[in-house]
Order: sequence, then structure tokens, then C-alpha cells
Amino acid sequence: MPIYDRLYVKFVYYFNIERDYFECHEVMEELWLEEGRNPLYQGLLQIAVGLYHHRNGNVSGAVKLFTAALEKLVGREPELLGIDLGSLLTASQRYLSQLQRMEEEPFAFYDLDIRIIDQELDDLVEELRANPPLPDAEH
Repeated sequence: MPIYDRLYVKFVYYFNIERDYFECHEVMEELWLEEGRNPLYQGLLQIAVGLYHHRNGNVSGAVKLFTAALEKLVGREPELLGIDLGSLLTASQRYLSQLQRMEEEPFAFYDLDIRIIDQELDDLVEELRANPPLPDAEH
């Protein structure tokens, strides 16, 4: 039974529940640094930051981040870290394609979801939903 780092659980919580992509960046960057700059964590972080940029009107920044994320994540196991990485990559590739056509075919910002496939991770995220962390608290 995998054990998930508290920062990773917070990342999934902020991504799926709060839709706070800035906090996603904060907690995942801390984990990424602690874990020796794992490209998997960096790729997940970059998807969140890509969404953050798009929501704030920075389409070129969003394109750069989604492109960098996909470079790090494509080709990995489709089920990894208790999540359906394959479906997140498919959704991210679709999002990037839409961003690249933004001038011709504008679209409104929308959130992506990380589909949790491990019950333990789902339980930990639900625990945070019941007792939300304070965003300004130590990550």
C-alpha cells in the first residue's frame, strides 16, 4: 500500500478540490525540491501553473508550461502515484491544442481533473476536504 507525501496529497487537493493552482505550485515545488527535482513532479507542477497562467490571461505562458509538462510526462506509466496519469495527459494535450488555436478559436478557461485511482490517496484528499489546510500555513 503506497504512502503518499503530505505535499503530494495537498497538491492533489488544491488541484481537484480548491482549484487553487498557485497553491498547487507552492506545495509541489517544495516536494520537487525535497525529492531531488523529480521530472514527474515538475511535470505535474507545470500543468497546474499552465492552468494558473491561462486563468489569468497569459496564454503564451500557459502554452509554454503545458508544452514543458508534456515533454516530461508523455511516455510514463499511465497509472502512477495513485492517479490516472494517462487521462490527465490526454486532457492536457487537448488543452494545449486549444491554447495554440486561441486566436482563431477562443475558449473560456476550464479546470482539469486528476482522476484518483488509489483509494488511499482518495481518502487522504477527502480528509483534507473535511479539514482544509490554511493556504498561508507551512506547506
